Amino acid sequence: MKLIKAEVLGYCMGVRRAVTMAEEAVKAAAGVHRVYTLGPLIHNPQVLEQFRRQGLEVLDETELPEELKSSVVIIRAHGITPQLETALACKGACLVDATCPTVKKSQMKARSLTDAGYRIFLAGERYHGEVIGIQGYAPACLVVGNPGEAQEKAEILYRRAPTAKTALLGQTTIAPDEYQGIAQAIQAYFPNLEIIDTICKATRDRQHALSKLCLQVDALLVVGGKESANTRRLLAIAQAQGKQAWLVERVAGIPPEIRAYPVVGLAAGASTPDELIDQIANVLTGRVSP
Repeated sequence: MKLIKAEVLGYCMGVRRAVTMAEEAVKAAAGVHRVYTLGPLIHNPQVLEQFRRQGLEVLDETELPEELKSSVVIIRAHGITPQLETALACKGACLVDATCPTVKKSQMKARSLTDAGYRIFLAGERYHGEVIGIQGYAPACLVVGNPGEAQEKAEILYRRAPTAKTALLGQTTIAPDEYQGIAQAIQAYFPNLEIIDTICKATRDRQHALSKLCLQVDALLVVGGKESANTRRLLAIAQAQGKQAWLVERVAGIPPEIRAYPVVGLAAGASTPDELIDQIANVLTGRVSP
């Protein structure tokens, strides 16, 4: 079997920054303060397990303790709502904001557009942490997951406010063609829709590298957490190009049938650590036993 890696894969800047900040917070608080993340820091099970063994606890935002005085709470890379951030501060928590700078930019844009009187369409996964966080900055925004939903909600808004100023923001990991399709559906009702380019460059780079890789291989493995939106999109892109592809979270998940393909591609989501990518590559190439 010949293995070809995508030109761009693994940790993006935002994830690497969040992991580094969490490592520093855990080290600084060792034996003195309890350290939490609000929800999963990133969407990768191996990284989360490593942090758990180091004493990093995960808080459920629906069941916050009455008091968090002298505790450190790390805001995850996907960000949170400003309302929740205020609630944590009021409970006495020392906050470490590990929100990805690209996500933070989207949050601030959502706030400024809302203040300027725009009706905002937010393209993305309704229950994803990033989308929920951005909604906190634009409470009246309309979340749309596909062109069909966008058309439906645009039509309803048009009936109520045909002259509304509208803008479109997207989850940073959405695929460009998905975003374009949603924009076109809204523009059928609001031609002057202001489309804000909120797709992360790291996302574009990984998706472009995967598309290029698909031209060179017979099948692909996409390495990353199954809860990771950007990883699932990489899988969907590969499958849309007619390639047999699998998403695997660990070495044990490598499908035996992949060895029937002469040339295999290896891609990875933006929250996948380098060591896991290397482990899987070494197993596929026979350098180590599974």
